Amino acid sequence: MVVFENKAILKLLLVCLFVQFSFSAANFFRPFNVTYDHRALIIDGKRRMLISGGIHYPRATPQMWPDLIAKSKEGGADVIESYTFWNGHEPVRGQYNFEGRFDLVKFVKLVGDNGLYFLLRIGPYVCAEWNFGGFPVWLRDIPGIEFRTDNEPFKREMQRFVTKIVDLMREEKLFSWQGGPIILLQIENEYGNMEGSYGQKGKEYVKWAANMALGLGAGVPWVMCKQTDAPGDIIDTCNNYYCDGYKPNSPSKPTIWTENWDGWYTSWGGRLPHRPVEDLAFAVARFFQRGGSLMNYYMYFGGTNFGRTSGGPFYITSYDYDAPIDEYGLRSEPKWGHLKDLHAAIKLCERALVAADSPQYMKLGPRQEAHIYWENTQSTVLNTTLSESQSACSAFLANIDEHNTVTVTFRGKSYSLPPWSVSILPDCSNVAFNTAKVGAQTSVKLVENALSPKISVPELVMTKNEVSSISESWMSVKEPIGIWSESNFTVQGLLEHLKVTKDESDYLWHMTRIYVSDDDVAFWEENKVSPTLVIDSMRDVLRIFINGELMGKFP
Repeated sequence: MVVFENKAILKLLLVCLFVQFSFSAANFFRPFNVTYDHRALIIDGKRRMLISGGIHYPRATPQMWPDLIAKSKEGGADVIESYTFWNGHEPVRGQYNFEGRFDLVKFVKLVGDNGLYFLLRIGPYVCAEWNFGGFPVWLRDIPGIEFRTDNEPFKREMQRFVTKIVDLMREEKLFSWQGGPIILLQIENEYGNMEGSYGQKGKEYVKWAANMALGLGAGVPWVMCKQTDAPGDIIDTCNNYYCDGYKPNSPSKPTIWTENWDGWYTSWGGRLPHRPVEDLAFAVARFFQRGGSLMNYYMYFGGTNFGRTSGGPFYITSYDYDAPIDEYGLRSEPKWGHLKDLHAAIKLCERALVAADSPQYMKLGPRQEAHIYWENTQSTVLNTTLSESQSACSAFLANIDEHNTVTVTFRGKSYSLPPWSVSILPDCSNVAFNTAKVGAQTSVKLVENALSPKISVPELVMTKNEVSSISESWMSVKEPIGIWSESNFTVQGLLEHLKVTKDESDYLWHMTRIYVSDDDVAFWEENKVSPTLVIDSMRDVLRIFINGELMGKFP
């Protein structure tokens, strides 16, 4: 035992220990650079094949974040992906919010704590499934503004927000070259879908956004998704159900899949979309088979659109997305387990995948094919047995026939390929995984009655520590509906919804009085006509009441 008689020495020692601990905690990795070539991202000088899982931090509570990240890592993810949400971070111009569900720094640090990388999609446009596309409503009140085009007021505000996020990440030492987890950034989001509607101004906006992002000196690569004309050093990426045939717009850029849609969002009254895990696994395997390097599940955990964030029209608050981790943070089987097995098989092939600049192709049948990756890319020997002394070899055997099982011969051995499947052979000989053969067990989840815990109901089916806590109470929020309230005011003519509500309510009531004389009624009856209300334009939902009685609606 060491006894300190000098309190000053003891205090100094404690300060040194604290400083040392703080420095260690701030560096999740040894600082490393991220670049890329035509084949893959190059992380710390090495090509990598990467699996990413989408988790949007505001669509979960901070209490859920550690478990969601841990489950993603256990499932085989190397990367966590998320948008940023401008209207959540800057609800009032110049007043920022990075607390609670919007504590982006805390979320990124938790990812780093788990040894995972981070793909931050700044946008700042998010998507239709988030209220007002993620833009703060005060943006529309700026004089002369026009969104997402070559418009100075919009570009000025967009640059200010994007700069804020990049600077915050840099201040918190969260970029890879600082020892942080962020390896990739995104500017804009699926702008290619609408660029043509802006004509030349759309093209100029794309160039401006790219140059603006690169000029921020973030020190990691930038991507643009669904943007085939992404300029220069910006990597254009794929968003779709299948991206195995996607090629970037330059031979010097790697093939990246930023959104692999493993489900879809749900509308009120609509069916719950479901994508079979066999098809999802097939799409992922084909992507890596044909030269892909980074794939991100949209979503790995979808979560919940809390409050009024669900966008529209008519999108429900659940954003479950049929994801591998469901809305409540539970593993959704067999999807989670089958994909975990897939990821493990792909990792077994990584040595050969990163070594080869391109695969060797072999046709095995009318709709059957193989892609072979050799650590020694000069090798062209396809019909010999790989010995221990030779370079690593991995192969993907695909049957793209949707209906028939086919037996093929590869390197002197027979393989039975189920319809619409890929077999993964990490050693070019033995099948480690087939996308159509699900080994994960299907789960049945029953929800506990939290309102009446004394009632005998089945307990939530889960493994030990599956859920860290269950709320003992419910909270409800009521929004008054009706024409009469303290916020009434009178104005000439009709007003646009957002201009009045400032995105604080889904409801806006207009009331007007029209005097109808007996002569008017007599004229209508005599000429067999009825009065008509004409509305030039509307969006989402409309209800018309006359004398308190519902007379018309849309939809």
